[in-house]
Amino acid sequence: MTDKVLVHVVDDDEAIRRSLSFLLKTSGYAVTVFASGEEFLKEAGKLERGCVLLDVRMPGLDGLEVQQRLREMGVMLPVIIMTGHGDIDMAVRAMKSGATDFIEKPFEKALLLDALESARQRLTTDVLSDRRCDEARARLNILTPRERDVLKGMVDGLPNKTIAYDLGISPRTVEIHRANLMQKLEVQSLSEALRIAFTARLFEEPTGDDSTAQDEAQG
Repeated sequence: MTDKVLVHVVDDDEAIRRSLSFLLKTSGYAVTVFASGEEFLKEAGKLERGCVLLDVRMPGLDGLEVQQRLREMGVMLPVIIMTGHGDIDMAVRAMKSGATDFIEKPFEKALLLDALESARQRLTTDVLSDRRCDEARARLNILTPRERDVLKGMVDGLPNKTIAYDLGISPRTVEIHRANLMQKLEVQSLSEALRIAFTARLFEEPTGDDSTAQDEAQG
């Protein structure tokens, strides 16, 4: 592990890989290089977290295809697309698919470092978000399976009677489970309990607002 920000450079041009590696290392970054999208994807699942400098036009898989494969693999690293002249349309498509930025070759050092700084901030935000998710899941782990079922009903905005019907238990039992789970989570309101559930990313957020869900859940 290194405390330097890690940049994964993916480009089929050896000269560009060498020059980028030198520029980034002398600017305080750690660097790994890959000669193709296929080579990068083979290692992507076990790479250290970092930013990705991804060439958009490469033999075999192009940058857009690599970006799509990363998403399918669940590897959500911030991606900066490197484009040549005339590749702006591809860059726009990449941005719509989640790339943090794109830079046009040949690019100035300052422009590249600015793009990497934005990607680094995104990476830091993602790490903090993952940490909050882990903490929320740890809090939910103390709930019994039935209490989690009741919480799922609360997340869906269902009234106690509907939760009871779906689970095959009485409304009074739902009320008891609800009181127990809120006590275990150390929360005083429905919105606090739902916030923990959403942070843990265990349930889909309902389309209705919390106040409506709270009113129904009390019915």
